[in-house]
Amino acid sequence: MTMPGEEQAVSSGFVRSYVITGGRGLPDAEGLSLVTLVTIAPDRQPPPNPSPEVRAIWELCSGGYLSVAEVAGHLGQPVGVARLLLNDLAEQGHLMRRKAPPPAQLVDRKILEEVLHGLHVRFG
Repeated sequence: MTMPGEEQAVSSGFVRSYVITGGRGLPDAEGLSLVTLVTIAPDRQPPPNPSPEVRAIWELCSGGYLSVAEVAGHLGQPVGVARLLLNDLAEQGHLMRRKAPPPAQLVDRKILEEVLHGLHVRFG
């Protein structure tokens, strides 16, 4: 309990997210969906004086492609915050991204039955 005139420590993650993003609005999911794969572009150096979150993204994405959702999970941040930080890195030319794979299309049932029949004939 705090006494009158005493400040209480803020422990909300919302304030931290606001500070991390600099109060900027979060980007839409158009360019970076949850399943968009991102990695650091080859032969790039980290930006000068990166924030701890940008440093963490740099370390995570230097090893290969990760989805936006995975980056957010590793950072322990909301997806919108991770998307904003990744978008900043992409605009600076540090980030390569692959669009989300197209949704699976239904295969004709007859083709699946023929494949199954061929497997039964071949392997019993």
